[in-house]
Amino acid sequence: MAKKSENYLDYIPVVDPRNTWDEKDGKVTINMVHRGVYAKLAQKIFHTPRVSHIDLDEYGSFLWLQIDGKRSVGELALSMKEQFGDKAEPLYERLVKYMQILRNNNFILLGGKDRIPNG
Repeated sequence: MAKKSENYLDYIPVVDPRNTWDEKDGKVTINMVHRGVYAKLAQKIFHTPRVSHIDLDEYGSFLWLQIDGKRSVGELALSMKEQFGDKAEPLYERLVKYMQILRNNNFILLGGKDRIPNG
């Protein structure tokens, strides 16, 4: 029996509640708190910041503001297509890669793939 491949378009992204974010003039900045033993060590020894501020571009900010924990990645793709038209192409490849990056950096969780915390 063939293994069923993942379809990112079916997942529902949720903003990870451990990070905060701000929006100004349609641009989003994610405030990522560095956690863990190594981060604390680096903060003490190398005086690295406790919080990093990640500025999203026009596409990323639009997408971030669309993530509501109800819409699937596929539905978000349709919103991107409607907003940016051909400028968003290659839409699905870029969107899936971007979602993977957001997830790998703990900015989002993917419902159906990750455990979504309560509350």
